Amino acid sequence: MTPKKITEELSVSPQITAADIAELKAQGFRAILCNRPDGEAADQPTFEEIEAAARAAGLEARYLPIVAGMVRDSDAEDFATAMRDLPGPVLAYCRTGTRSATLWSLSQAKSRPIHDILAATKAAGYDMNGVARRIANGGKTPTDTGDARFDVVIVGAGAGGISVASSLRNRKPDLSIALIDPADIHYYQPGWTMVGGGVFDVATTARTMGSLIPQGVHWIKSAVAAFEPANNAVILDGCRVVKYDRLIVTPGLKLDWHKVDGLVETLGRNGVTSNYRYDLAPYTWDLVQGLKSGRAIFTQPPMPIKCAGAPQKAMYLSADEWQRRGVLSQIDIQFNNAGGVLFGVKDYVPALEGYVQKYGIHTNFFHNLVSIDGPAKTATFSVNTPNETPRLVTTDFDMIHVVPPQVAPDFIRVSPLADAAGWVDVDQSTLRHKTFDNIWSLGDAMNAPNAKTAAAARMQAPVVAQNVADDIDGKSPTAIYNGYGSCPLTVERGKIVLAEFGYGGALLPSFPRFVIDGTKPSRAAWLLKEKLLPPVYWKGMLRGKEWMVKPEKVSAKAS
Repeated sequence: MTPKKITEELSVSPQITAADIAELKAQGFRAILCNRPDGEAADQPTFEEIEAAARAAGLEARYLPIVAGMVRDSDAEDFATAMRDLPGPVLAYCRTGTRSATLWSLSQAKSRPIHDILAATKAAGYDMNGVARRIANGGKTPTDTGDARFDVVIVGAGAGGISVASSLRNRKPDLSIALIDPADIHYYQPGWTMVGGGVFDVATTARTMGSLIPQGVHWIKSAVAAFEPANNAVILDGCRVVKYDRLIVTPGLKLDWHKVDGLVETLGRNGVTSNYRYDLAPYTWDLVQGLKSGRAIFTQPPMPIKCAGAPQKAMYLSADEWQRRGVLSQIDIQFNNAGGVLFGVKDYVPALEGYVQKYGIHTNFFHNLVSIDGPAKTATFSVNTPNETPRLVTTDFDMIHVVPPQVAPDFIRVSPLADAAGWVDVDQSTLRHKTFDNIWSLGDAMNAPNAKTAAAARMQAPVVAQNVADDIDGKSPTAIYNGYGSCPLTVERGKIVLAEFGYGGALLPSFPRFVIDGTKPSRAAWLLKEKLLPPVYWKGMLRGKEWMVKPEKVSAKAS
Protein backbone atom coordinates (compact mmCIF):
# COMPACT_ATOMS: atom_id res chain seq x y z
CA MET A 1 0.00 0.00 0.00
CA THR A 2 1.55 3.28 -1.17
CA PRO A 3 -0.55 6.44 -0.82
CA LYS A 4 -0.91 8.56 -3.98
CA LYS A 5 -0.89 12.29 -3.26
CA ILE A 6 -3.62 14.31 -5.00
CA THR A 7 -3.22 17.51 -2.99
CA GLU A 8 -1.28 18.50 0.10
CA GLU A 9 -4.42 17.73 2.12
CA LEU A 10 -5.47 14.45 0.47
CA SER A 11 -3.89 11.21 -0.65
CA VAL A 12 -5.73 8.12 -1.77
CA SER A 13 -4.84 4.45 -1.75
CA PRO A 14 -6.13 0.93 -2.23
CA GLN A 15 -7.37 -1.05 0.77
CA ILE A 16 -5.30 -0.61 3.93
CA THR A 17 -5.00 -2.86 6.97
CA ALA A 18 -4.70 -2.10 10.67
CA ALA A 19 -1.00 -2.93 10.39
CA ASP A 20 -0.53 0.01 8.00
CA ILE A 21 -1.73 2.65 10.47
CA ALA A 22 1.59 3.17 12.25
CA GLU A 23 3.38 3.79 8.95
CA LEU A 24 0.62 6.16 7.81
CA LYS A 25 1.01 8.15 11.00
CA ALA A 26 4.77 8.26 10.47
CA GLN A 27 4.12 9.68 7.00
CA GLY A 28 2.21 12.56 8.59
CA PHE A 29 -1.42 11.57 8.04
CA ARG A 30 -3.83 12.77 10.72
CA ALA A 31 -7.08 11.20 9.53
CA ILE A 32 -8.37 8.14 7.66
CA LEU A 33 -11.46 8.22 5.41
CA CYS A 34 -12.87 4.86 4.37
CA ASN A 35 -14.89 4.81 1.11
CA ARG A 36 -15.22 1.03 0.84
CA PRO A 37 -18.29 -0.73 2.25
CA ASP A 38 -17.60 -3.59 4.63
CA GLY A 39 -18.00 -7.05 3.14
CA GLU A 40 -16.96 -6.37 -0.46
CA ALA A 41 -14.34 -9.13 -0.21
CA ALA A 42 -13.73 -12.02 2.17
CA ASP A 43 -10.22 -10.86 3.09
CA GLN A 44 -11.20 -7.24 3.62
CA PRO A 45 -10.72 -5.80 7.13
CA THR A 46 -13.79 -4.09 8.53
CA PHE A 47 -13.91 -0.38 9.11
CA GLU A 48 -14.26 -1.09 12.84
CA GLU A 49 -10.82 -2.71 12.82
CA ILE A 50 -9.30 0.20 10.91
CA GLU A 51 -11.00 2.74 13.16
CA ALA A 52 -9.76 1.05 16.33
CA ALA A 53 -6.17 0.99 15.09
CA ALA A 54 -6.42 4.61 13.92
CA ARG A 55 -7.79 5.89 17.22
CA ALA A 56 -5.17 3.95 19.13
CA ALA A 57 -2.54 5.75 17.07
CA GLY A 58 -4.17 9.14 17.64
CA LEU A 59 -5.69 9.45 14.15
CA GLU A 60 -9.28 10.34 13.38
CA ALA A 61 -11.30 7.97 11.19
CA ARG A 62 -14.57 8.32 9.31
CA TYR A 63 -16.72 5.85 7.37
CA LEU A 64 -18.23 7.03 4.06
CA PRO A 65 -18.94 3.79 2.16
CA ILE A 66 -19.63 3.98 -1.58
CA VAL A 67 -20.86 1.07 -3.68
CA ALA A 68 -18.52 0.49 -6.62
CA GLY A 69 -19.73 2.30 -9.75
CA MET A 70 -22.44 4.20 -7.85
CA VAL A 71 -20.96 7.49 -6.73
CA ARG A 72 -23.98 9.75 -6.20
CA ASP A 73 -23.96 13.54 -6.24
CA SER A 74 -24.80 13.55 -2.53
CA ASP A 75 -21.81 11.29 -1.84
CA ALA A 76 -19.48 13.92 -3.28
CA GLU A 77 -21.08 16.53 -1.03
CA ASP A 78 -20.59 14.26 1.98
CA PHE A 79 -16.96 13.74 0.98
CA ALA A 80 -16.44 17.51 0.86
CA THR A 81 -17.98 17.82 4.32
CA ALA A 82 -15.72 15.09 5.68
CA MET A 83 -12.65 16.80 4.21
CA ARG A 84 -13.66 20.06 5.89
CA ASP A 85 -14.20 18.36 9.23
CA LEU A 86 -11.20 16.03 9.38
CA PRO A 87 -7.71 17.29 10.25
CA GLY A 88 -5.35 17.05 7.31
CA PRO A 89 -3.59 15.55 5.64
CA VAL A 90 -6.19 12.84 5.07
CA LEU A 91 -5.78 9.38 3.56
CA ALA A 92 -8.92 8.19 1.75
CA TYR A 93 -9.11 4.59 0.59
CA CYS A 94 -11.35 2.05 -1.12
CA ARG A 95 -10.53 -1.16 -3.03
CA THR A 96 -8.24 0.53 -5.57
CA GLY A 97 -8.46 4.24 -4.67
CA THR A 98 -10.64 5.07 -7.67
CA ARG A 99 -13.81 5.76 -5.71
CA SER A 100 -11.90 8.07 -3.38
CA ALA A 101 -10.34 9.92 -6.33
CA THR A 102 -13.76 10.20 -7.97
CA LEU A 103 -15.34 11.62 -4.84
CA TRP A 104 -12.59 14.22 -4.56
CA SER A 105 -12.91 15.14 -8.25
CA LEU A 106 -16.66 15.73 -8.01
CA SER A 107 -16.34 17.56 -4.71
CA GLN A 108 -13.89 20.03 -6.30
CA ALA A 109 -15.92 20.66 -9.46
CA LYS A 110 -17.23 24.06 -8.37
CA SER A 111 -13.92 25.40 -7.08
CA ARG A 112 -11.24 24.12 -9.48
CA PRO A 113 -10.90 24.14 -13.28
CA ILE A 114 -11.66 20.76 -14.77
CA HIS A 115 -8.20 20.40 -16.28
CA ASP A 116 -6.62 20.94 -12.84
CA ILE A 117 -8.80 18.18 -11.40
CA LEU A 118 -8.04 15.79 -14.23
CA ALA A 119 -4.33 16.60 -14.05
CA ALA A 120 -4.11 16.06 -10.28
CA THR A 121 -5.84 12.70 -10.41
CA LYS A 122 -3.91 11.63 -13.52
CA ALA A 123 -0.62 12.40 -11.76
CA ALA A 124 -1.76 10.14 -8.91
CA GLY A 125 -2.54 7.35 -11.38
CA TYR A 126 -6.33 7.74 -11.63
CA ASP A 127 -8.13 8.57 -14.90
CA MET A 128 -11.21 10.69 -14.21
CA ASN A 129 -12.20 11.30 -17.82
CA GLY A 130 -15.11 8.95 -17.30
CA VAL A 131 -16.73 11.50 -14.99
CA ALA A 132 -15.54 14.58 -16.91
CA ARG A 133 -19.10 15.45 -17.89
CA ARG A 134 -20.17 15.49 -14.26
CA ILE A 135 -17.13 17.54 -13.25
CA ALA A 136 -17.93 20.04 -15.99
CA ASN A 137 -21.47 20.19 -14.64
CA GLY A 138 -20.32 21.33 -11.21
CA GLY A 139 -20.11 17.80 -9.81
CA LYS A 140 -23.73 17.04 -10.61
CA THR A 141 -25.06 14.32 -12.89
CA PRO A 142 -26.38 16.09 -16.03
CA THR A 143 -30.12 15.60 -16.47
CA ASP A 144 -30.27 17.15 -19.93
CA THR A 145 -27.15 17.10 -22.06
CA GLY A 146 -28.73 19.22 -24.80
CA ASP A 147 -26.54 17.48 -27.37
CA ALA A 148 -25.81 19.02 -30.73
CA ARG A 149 -24.51 16.70 -33.44
CA PHE A 150 -22.37 17.28 -36.51
CA ASP A 151 -20.75 15.13 -39.15
CA VAL A 152 -17.38 16.69 -38.33
CA VAL A 153 -16.37 18.70 -35.27
CA ILE A 154 -13.14 20.70 -35.36
CA VAL A 155 -11.60 21.88 -32.08
CA GLY A 156 -9.62 25.06 -32.59
CA ALA A 157 -10.12 27.87 -35.13
CA GLY A 158 -6.50 28.84 -35.58
CA ALA A 159 -4.54 28.42 -38.80
CA GLY A 160 -5.03 24.65 -38.82
CA GLY A 161 -8.69 24.62 -37.83
CA ILE A 162 -10.00 27.18 -40.31
CA SER A 163 -7.84 25.79 -43.12
CA VAL A 164 -8.95 22.20 -42.63
CA ALA A 165 -12.59 23.30 -42.36
CA SER A 166 -12.31 25.11 -45.69
CA SER A 167 -10.45 22.26 -47.38
CA LEU A 168 -12.93 19.70 -46.12
CA ARG A 169 -15.92 21.79 -47.14
CA ASN A 170 -14.46 22.12 -50.64
CA ARG A 171 -14.31 18.34 -50.86
CA LYS A 172 -17.62 17.61 -49.12
CA PRO A 173 -19.95 20.64 -49.41
CA ASP A 174 -22.90 18.83 -47.84
CA LEU A 175 -21.19 17.95 -44.56
CA SER A 176 -22.39 19.54 -41.34
CA ILE A 177 -19.19 20.96 -39.78
CA ALA A 178 -18.72 22.74 -36.47
CA LEU A 179 -15.69 24.78 -35.40
CA ILE A 180 -15.25 25.16 -31.64
CA ASP A 181 -13.21 28.13 -30.41
CA PRO A 182 -13.93 30.84 -27.81
CA ALA A 183 -11.66 33.50 -29.34
CA ASP A 184 -12.99 36.72 -30.86
CA ILE A 185 -9.78 37.51 -32.75
CA HIS A 186 -7.70 35.41 -35.13
CA TYR A 187 -4.00 36.26 -35.39
CA TYR A 188 -1.46 35.85 -38.17
CA GLN A 189 1.27 34.89 -35.72
CA PRO A 190 4.11 34.55 -38.28
CA GLY A 191 3.83 38.31 -38.73
CA TRP A 192 4.83 39.11 -35.15
CA THR A 193 8.53 38.65 -35.89
CA MET A 194 8.18 41.39 -38.51
CA VAL A 195 6.30 43.59 -36.03
CA GLY A 196 9.14 43.19 -33.53
CA GLY A 197 11.57 44.15 -36.30
CA GLY A 198 9.69 47.30 -37.27
CA VAL A 199 8.50 45.93 -40.63
CA PHE A 200 4.78 45.21 -40.07
CA ASP A 201 2.14 47.19 -38.20
CA VAL A 202 0.75 44.89 -35.54
CA ALA A 203 -2.86 45.68 -36.51
CA THR A 204 -2.36 43.96 -39.88
CA THR A 205 -1.83 40.63 -38.08
CA ALA A 206 -5.31 40.47 -36.53
CA ARG A 207 -8.83 39.97 -37.88
CA THR A 208 -12.15 39.17 -36.28
CA MET A 209 -12.80 35.44 -36.01
CA GLY A 210 -16.32 35.78 -37.37
CA SER A 211 -15.01 37.21 -40.64
CA LEU A 212 -12.87 34.12 -41.24
CA ILE A 213 -15.15 31.21 -40.35
CA PRO A 214 -15.91 29.45 -43.69
CA GLN A 215 -19.40 29.93 -45.04
CA GLY A 216 -21.65 27.05 -44.03
CA VAL A 217 -19.50 26.07 -41.04
CA HIS A 218 -21.16 26.41 -37.64
CA TRP A 219 -19.03 28.37 -35.14
CA ILE A 220 -19.47 27.28 -31.52
CA LYS A 221 -17.95 30.09 -29.47
CA SER A 222 -16.96 28.13 -26.40
CA ALA A 223 -13.98 26.52 -24.71
CA VAL A 224 -13.55 22.74 -24.59
CA ALA A 225 -13.51 21.20 -21.13
CA ALA A 226 -12.93 17.53 -21.95
CA PHE A 227 -13.28 14.74 -24.49
CA GLU A 228 -15.31 11.53 -24.37
CA PRO A 229 -13.96 9.68 -27.40
CA ALA A 230 -15.74 6.47 -26.41
CA ASN A 231 -19.04 8.37 -26.77
CA ASN A 232 -17.97 10.52 -29.74
CA ALA A 233 -18.52 13.60 -27.60
CA VAL A 234 -16.79 16.88 -26.84
CA ILE A 235 -17.71 18.48 -23.51
CA LEU A 236 -17.78 22.26 -23.48
CA ASP A 237 -17.45 24.59 -20.52
CA GLY A 238 -20.77 24.58 -18.72
CA CYS A 239 -21.32 20.89 -19.58
CA ARG A 240 -22.82 21.41 -22.99
CA VAL A 241 -22.09 18.36 -25.12
CA VAL A 242 -21.37 18.28 -28.84
CA LYS A 243 -21.53 14.89 -30.59
CA TYR A 244 -19.63 14.04 -33.75
CA ASP A 245 -19.12 11.31 -36.29
CA ARG A 246 -15.55 12.48 -36.88
CA LEU A 247 -13.36 14.80 -34.85
CA ILE A 248 -10.39 16.98 -35.86
CA VAL A 249 -8.30 18.37 -33.00
CA THR A 250 -6.16 21.45 -33.69
CA PRO A 251 -6.15 23.81 -30.69
CA GLY A 252 -2.54 24.97 -30.95
CA LEU A 253 -0.28 24.91 -27.92
CA LYS A 254 -0.02 26.71 -24.59
CA LEU A 255 2.56 29.40 -23.92
CA ASP A 256 3.49 28.62 -20.33
CA TRP A 257 4.70 32.03 -19.16
CA HIS A 258 4.31 31.01 -15.52
CA LYS A 259 7.05 28.39 -15.83
CA VAL A 260 9.60 31.19 -15.60
CA ASP A 261 9.45 32.62 -12.10
CA GLY A 262 8.73 36.35 -12.10
CA LEU A 263 8.19 36.61 -15.85
CA VAL A 264 4.46 37.34 -15.90
CA GLU A 265 4.83 40.23 -13.49
CA THR A 266 7.37 42.05 -15.67
CA LEU A 267 6.31 41.34 -19.25
CA GLY A 268 5.96 44.51 -21.28
CA ARG A 269 8.08 46.65 -18.97
CA ASN A 270 11.55 46.78 -17.43
CA GLY A 271 13.04 45.87 -20.81
CA VAL A 272 11.31 42.46 -20.86
CA THR A 273 9.53 41.58 -24.11
CA SER A 274 8.49 38.76 -26.43
CA ASN A 275 7.37 38.50 -30.05
CA TYR A 276 5.23 35.54 -29.01
CA ARG A 277 2.42 37.90 -27.95
CA TYR A 278 0.43 40.33 -30.06
CA ASP A 279 0.56 43.11 -27.48
CA LEU A 280 4.29 42.69 -26.79
CA ALA A 281 5.76 42.55 -30.30
CA PRO A 282 5.51 46.38 -30.71
CA TYR A 283 7.34 46.75 -27.38
CA THR A 284 10.21 44.70 -28.84
CA TRP A 285 10.64 47.28 -31.58
CA ASP A 286 10.42 50.13 -29.06
CA LEU A 287 13.23 48.55 -27.03
CA VAL A 288 15.38 47.94 -30.09
CA GLN A 289 15.02 51.55 -31.19
CA GLY A 290 15.76 52.86 -27.70
CA LEU A 291 18.82 50.73 -26.91
CA LYS A 292 22.16 52.45 -27.60
CA SER A 293 24.42 50.38 -25.34
CA GLY A 294 24.28 47.58 -22.77
CA ARG A 295 23.34 43.91 -22.84
CA ALA A 296 20.55 42.35 -24.89
CA ILE A 297 19.65 38.73 -24.15
CA PHE A 298 17.58 36.50 -26.42
CA THR A 299 16.34 33.23 -24.92
CA GLN A 300 15.19 29.92 -26.32
CA PRO A 301 13.49 27.30 -24.08
CA PRO A 302 13.61 23.51 -24.50
CA MET A 303 11.90 22.03 -27.53
CA PRO A 304 9.24 21.69 -28.75
CA ILE A 305 8.27 25.28 -29.38
CA LYS A 306 6.21 27.12 -31.97
CA CYS A 307 8.59 28.08 -34.80
CA ALA A 308 12.00 26.99 -33.56
CA GLY A 309 13.69 29.81 -35.49
CA ALA A 310 11.67 32.64 -33.95
CA PRO A 311 14.08 33.31 -31.05
CA GLN A 312 16.89 33.88 -33.56
CA LYS A 313 14.73 35.88 -35.97
CA ALA A 314 14.15 38.51 -33.28
CA MET A 315 17.85 38.58 -32.46
CA TYR A 316 19.11 38.99 -36.02
CA LEU A 317 16.61 41.72 -36.90
CA SER A 318 17.51 43.60 -33.71
CA ALA A 319 21.24 43.27 -34.40
CA ASP A 320 20.76 44.47 -37.96
CA GLU A 321 18.94 47.58 -36.73
CA TRP A 322 21.71 48.31 -34.21
CA GLN A 323 24.30 47.89 -36.95
CA ARG A 324 22.42 50.29 -39.22
CA ARG A 325 22.32 52.85 -36.41
CA GLY A 326 26.03 52.42 -35.67
CA VAL A 327 25.60 51.21 -32.08
CA LEU A 328 26.14 47.47 -32.55
CA SER A 329 29.66 47.59 -31.10
CA GLN A 330 28.23 49.07 -27.88
CA ILE A 331 25.73 46.24 -27.34
CA ASP A 332 26.57 42.85 -25.87
CA ILE A 333 24.19 40.37 -27.57
CA GLN A 334 23.75 37.04 -25.79
CA PHE A 335 21.83 34.09 -27.24
CA ASN A 336 20.95 31.79 -24.33
CA ASN A 337 19.61 28.54 -25.77
CA ALA A 338 18.40 25.61 -23.66
CA GLY A 339 19.42 23.31 -26.51
CA GLY A 340 22.86 22.40 -27.75
CA VAL A 341 22.77 23.54 -31.39
CA LEU A 342 22.06 26.76 -33.25
CA PHE A 343 19.44 25.15 -35.50
CA GLY A 344 18.17 21.59 -35.72
CA VAL A 345 18.74 21.10 -39.48
CA LYS A 346 22.47 21.23 -40.15
CA ASP A 347 22.24 22.48 -43.77
CA TYR A 348 21.15 25.92 -42.56
CA VAL A 349 23.66 26.27 -39.73
CA PRO A 350 26.63 27.66 -41.75
CA ALA A 351 24.62 30.66 -42.98
CA LEU A 352 23.33 31.35 -39.46
CA GLU A 353 26.80 31.01 -37.94
CA GLY A 354 27.97 33.62 -40.43
CA TYR A 355 25.45 36.10 -39.03
CA VAL A 356 26.35 35.19 -35.44
CA GLN A 357 29.92 36.19 -36.25
CA LYS A 358 28.87 39.25 -38.25
CA TYR A 359 26.86 40.66 -35.34
CA GLY A 360 29.31 39.55 -32.63
CA ILE A 361 26.68 37.43 -30.87
CA HIS A 362 27.76 35.31 -27.90
CA THR A 363 26.04 31.90 -28.00
CA ASN A 364 25.44 30.17 -24.67
CA PHE A 365 24.08 26.67 -25.15
CA PHE A 366 22.33 24.56 -22.49
CA HIS A 367 21.18 27.78 -20.79
CA ASN A 368 17.48 27.62 -19.81
CA LEU A 369 15.76 30.69 -18.34
CA VAL A 370 14.21 29.80 -14.97
CA SER A 371 13.55 33.17 -13.31
CA ILE A 372 13.63 36.87 -14.00
CA ASP A 373 13.67 39.96 -11.80
CA GLY A 374 12.33 42.80 -13.90
CA PRO A 375 12.97 45.76 -11.57
CA ALA A 376 16.53 44.55 -10.88
CA LYS A 377 16.99 43.66 -14.57
CA THR A 378 18.53 40.28 -13.87
CA ALA A 379 17.80 36.88 -15.38
CA THR A 380 18.73 33.49 -13.94
CA PHE A 381 19.50 30.49 -16.12
CA SER A 382 19.84 26.82 -15.31
CA VAL A 383 22.98 25.59 -17.09
CA ASN A 384 22.96 21.87 -17.84
CA THR A 385 26.01 21.26 -20.01
CA PRO A 386 26.56 17.53 -20.66
CA ASN A 387 29.13 15.90 -18.36
CA GLU A 388 29.20 18.96 -16.10
CA THR A 389 27.57 19.67 -12.76
CA PRO A 390 24.31 21.64 -13.25
CA ARG A 391 24.56 25.22 -12.04
CA LEU A 392 22.64 28.49 -11.93
CA VAL A 393 23.91 31.64 -13.61
CA THR A 394 22.45 35.09 -13.03
CA THR A 395 23.17 37.90 -15.46
CA ASP A 396 22.03 41.47 -15.83
CA PHE A 397 20.34 42.86 -18.93
CA ASP A 398 19.14 46.08 -20.47
CA MET A 399 16.76 44.27 -22.82
CA ILE A 400 15.65 40.64 -22.84
CA HIS A 401 13.52 38.91 -25.47
CA VAL A 402 11.93 35.88 -23.83
CA VAL A 403 10.49 32.85 -25.58
CA PRO A 404 8.24 31.07 -23.07
CA PRO A 405 8.26 27.31 -22.43
CA GLN A 406 5.50 25.66 -24.45
CA VAL A 407 3.27 22.68 -23.73
CA ALA A 408 0.08 21.14 -25.03
CA PRO A 409 -3.12 22.85 -23.82
CA ASP A 410 -4.31 21.69 -20.41
CA PHE A 411 -7.49 20.07 -21.73
CA ILE A 412 -5.41 18.07 -24.23
CA ARG A 413 -2.74 16.92 -21.77
CA VAL A 414 -5.28 15.37 -19.38
CA SER A 415 -7.44 13.82 -22.10
CA PRO A 416 -7.60 10.25 -23.46
CA LEU A 417 -6.27 11.63 -26.74
CA ALA A 418 -2.82 12.46 -25.34
CA ASP A 419 0.43 10.52 -25.36
CA ALA A 420 2.66 10.30 -22.29
CA ALA A 421 4.07 13.76 -22.99
CA GLY A 422 0.61 15.33 -23.34
CA TRP A 423 0.40 15.76 -27.13
CA VAL A 424 -2.37 14.32 -29.34
CA ASP A 425 -1.13 10.87 -30.36
CA VAL A 426 -1.25 10.51 -34.17
CA ASP A 427 0.23 8.49 -36.99
CA GLN A 428 2.82 10.84 -38.45
CA SER A 429 1.90 10.07 -42.06
CA THR A 430 -1.91 10.07 -42.05
CA LEU A 431 -2.32 12.31 -38.93
CA ARG A 432 -5.03 9.92 -37.73
CA HIS A 433 -5.19 9.16 -34.02
CA LYS A 434 -3.42 5.94 -33.10
CA THR A 435 -6.25 4.72 -30.84
CA PHE A 436 -9.46 6.40 -32.00
CA ASP A 437 -9.86 5.93 -35.75
CA ASN A 438 -12.48 8.66 -36.19
CA ILE A 439 -10.17 11.35 -34.79
CA TRP A 440 -7.44 13.31 -36.60
CA SER A 441 -5.14 16.10 -35.47
CA LEU A 442 -2.95 18.76 -37.06
CA GLY A 443 -1.03 21.83 -36.03
CA ASP A 444 0.96 22.41 -32.88
CA ALA A 445 -0.95 20.15 -30.47
CA MET A 446 -0.16 16.79 -32.09
CA ASN A 447 2.93 14.67 -31.63
CA ALA A 448 4.24 14.09 -35.15
CA PRO A 449 7.99 14.98 -35.11
CA ASN A 450 7.74 18.00 -37.40
CA ALA A 451 8.46 21.67 -36.87
CA LYS A 452 5.52 23.49 -35.30
CA THR A 453 4.98 26.24 -37.87
CA ALA A 454 2.10 27.78 -39.80
CA ALA A 455 3.68 26.41 -42.95
CA ALA A 456 3.42 22.91 -41.49
CA ALA A 457 -0.28 23.43 -40.77
CA ARG A 458 -0.75 24.70 -44.33
CA MET A 459 0.58 21.37 -45.61
CA GLN A 460 -1.26 19.27 -43.02
CA ALA A 461 -4.73 20.74 -43.59
CA PRO A 462 -5.32 19.22 -47.04
CA VAL A 463 -3.85 15.90 -45.86
CA VAL A 464 -6.34 15.68 -43.01
CA ALA A 465 -9.21 16.96 -45.17
CA GLN A 466 -8.51 14.34 -47.82
CA ASN A 467 -8.15 11.50 -45.33
CA VAL A 468 -11.36 12.45 -43.53
CA ALA A 469 -13.13 12.59 -46.88
CA ASP A 470 -11.70 9.17 -47.74
CA ASP A 471 -12.96 7.78 -44.45
CA ILE A 472 -16.45 9.16 -45.11
CA ASP A 473 -16.35 7.40 -48.49
CA GLY A 474 -15.35 4.14 -46.82
CA LYS A 475 -11.82 4.20 -48.24
CA SER A 476 -8.39 3.90 -46.65
CA PRO A 477 -6.45 7.18 -46.36
CA THR A 478 -4.92 8.30 -49.65
CA ALA A 479 -2.93 11.36 -48.49
CA ILE A 480 0.31 11.39 -46.52
CA TYR A 481 2.18 14.13 -44.67
CA ASN A 482 5.95 14.18 -45.19
CA GLY A 483 6.76 16.35 -42.17
CA TYR A 484 7.10 19.56 -44.19
CA GLY A 485 7.71 22.72 -42.26
CA SER A 486 9.17 26.09 -43.17
CA CYS A 487 11.04 28.62 -41.10
CA PRO A 488 11.91 31.88 -42.88
CA LEU A 489 14.91 33.01 -40.78
CA THR A 490 15.06 36.81 -40.96
CA VAL A 491 18.82 37.24 -40.73
CA GLU A 492 18.79 40.92 -41.72
CA ARG A 493 16.27 43.45 -42.98
CA GLY A 494 15.84 42.47 -46.61
CA LYS A 495 17.30 38.95 -46.49
CA ILE A 496 16.03 35.59 -45.26
CA VAL A 497 17.45 32.09 -44.96
CA LEU A 498 14.43 30.08 -46.08
CA ALA A 499 14.61 26.81 -44.16
CA GLU A 500 12.24 24.19 -45.61
CA PHE A 501 12.51 20.65 -44.38
CA GLY A 502 10.60 17.51 -43.46
CA TYR A 503 10.94 14.49 -41.24
CA GLY A 504 14.51 13.68 -40.29
CA GLY A 505 15.76 17.07 -41.47
CA ALA A 506 15.30 16.19 -45.15
CA LEU A 507 15.39 19.35 -47.29
CA LEU A 508 12.07 20.02 -49.03
CA PRO A 509 12.54 23.23 -51.02
CA SER A 510 9.52 24.75 -52.73
CA PHE A 511 11.57 26.54 -55.38
CA PRO A 512 14.48 25.67 -57.68
CA ARG A 513 17.85 26.70 -56.27
CA PHE A 514 18.31 29.34 -58.99
CA VAL A 515 15.14 31.05 -57.66
CA ILE A 516 15.71 30.64 -53.92
CA ASP A 517 18.61 28.71 -52.41
CA GLY A 518 17.26 28.19 -48.93
CA THR A 519 20.67 27.51 -47.41
CA LYS A 520 21.85 31.05 -48.22
CA PRO A 521 20.45 34.48 -47.30
CA SER A 522 18.15 35.65 -50.06
CA ARG A 523 16.39 38.85 -51.07
CA ALA A 524 13.78 36.79 -52.93
CA ALA A 525 12.94 34.88 -49.74
CA TRP A 526 12.47 38.20 -47.91
CA LEU A 527 10.01 39.39 -50.55
CA LEU A 528 8.18 36.08 -50.18
CA LYS A 529 7.88 36.60 -46.41
CA GLU A 530 7.03 40.32 -46.55
CA LYS A 531 4.81 40.58 -49.63
CA LEU A 532 3.44 37.18 -50.62
CA LEU A 533 2.91 35.03 -47.55
CA PRO A 534 0.41 37.29 -45.72
CA PRO A 535 -2.11 37.29 -48.62
CA VAL A 536 -1.43 33.58 -49.20
CA TYR A 537 -2.43 33.06 -45.57
CA TRP A 538 -5.55 35.25 -45.48
CA LYS A 539 -6.86 34.69 -49.01
CA GLY A 540 -5.52 31.24 -49.79
CA MET A 541 -4.79 28.97 -46.85
CA LEU A 542 -7.75 29.99 -44.69
CA ARG A 543 -10.10 29.69 -47.67
CA GLY A 544 -8.98 26.18 -48.55
CA LYS A 545 -7.03 27.16 -51.65
CA GLU A 546 -4.29 24.55 -51.63
CA TRP A 547 -1.64 26.49 -53.54
CA MET A 548 1.58 24.43 -53.69
CA VAL A 549 0.34 22.08 -50.96
CA LYS A 550 -1.68 19.46 -52.80
CA PRO A 551 -1.44 16.38 -50.58
CA GLU A 552 0.98 13.67 -51.61
CA LYS A 553 -0.85 10.47 -52.49
CA VAL A 554 -0.14 7.13 -50.87
CA SER A 555 -0.28 5.41 -54.25
CA ALA A 556 2.24 7.81 -55.75
CA LYS A 557 4.67 7.11 -52.92
CA ALA A 558 4.21 3.36 -53.23
CA SER A 559 5.00 3.42 -56.95
